[in-house]
Amino acid sequence: MHRSYFLALLLLLSPIVDFARETPGVESPAFTTVPELNAGFDLLYEQRFAEAREAFASWESRNPEEPFGEVAVAASYLFEELSRQGVLTSDFFLNEKKFLRGIDGSPDPGRMSHFRDALARARELAGERQKTNPNDGEALLALTLAAGMESDAESILQKRHLAGLKQMKKANGYAKELLAQHPDATDACIAPGIANYIIGSQSAGSRFVLRFDGIHGDKKLGMDQVARTAENGRYLRPFAKIILALAARREKQNALAQRLFRELSEQYPDSELFASEYTKAMSAASGD
Repeated sequence: MHRSYFLALLLLLSPIVDFARETPGVESPAFTTVPELNAGFDLLYEQRFAEAREAFASWESRNPEEPFGEVAVAASYLFEELSRQGVLTSDFFLNEKKFLRGIDGSPDPGRMSHFRDALARARELAGERQKTNPNDGEALLALTLAAGMESDAESILQKRHLAGLKQMKKANGYAKELLAQHPDATDACIAPGIANYIIGSQSAGSRFVLRFDGIHGDKKLGMDQVARTAENGRYLRPFAKIILALAARREKQNALAQRLFRELSEQYPDSELFASEYTKAMSAASGD
């Protein structure tokens, strides 16, 4: 049985405690859109990875106790490797073998080492915050992001699907906990959304086995959840659009894929990826 669980690269969540009001003036990525971080993520979506890391490192140097800085650095390495491997493309999503099994070959070992080092530092900083408040929003944010990204790396790049599943369950658990208390934290919707879609895309036999571990999937529900982030998300809105558009291509919802890739192309006109995927979506629609 082959499993691939394409989870969110990034999951920005609202915290349980109202940290923003408790510490006014603090740049809190769990509560506000920090301009410097937002600019860094724009560079990430433009595939300007080194520049994105520089922006994240600059913010991190002024916020050394915030685990989100290390999470953003880790995301830059993971997103770079996913892009290098062609994962965020219709060629990957529409290839059933790759979609279910993962990439051909192996990821760059140096890039993956930097990725894991950044994750470890993010988790360490999150743990320090939880010593004084187990429900610290910034800590929960970092732990969710770390688990989600590690799941991507394990299942898609390393093809260790059981390890990816374990991390998926951790990330999904954090997301559900926060969404139960903050349903308007739409960035968090992408976590259960992608999990629902990917698990729902498995064969009937695979889904039956996963149910014994309490894991269920629903493709339609998953796309609806990702759509909430694509419509109202903060840093993750463009990423959610990518995932939703690629899922739409798989489901032959070409009008939706066209619209989303057109919006991404307009927002990031220098991105060859979005321009190419928009062209492919247009061609697929014309062939209907």
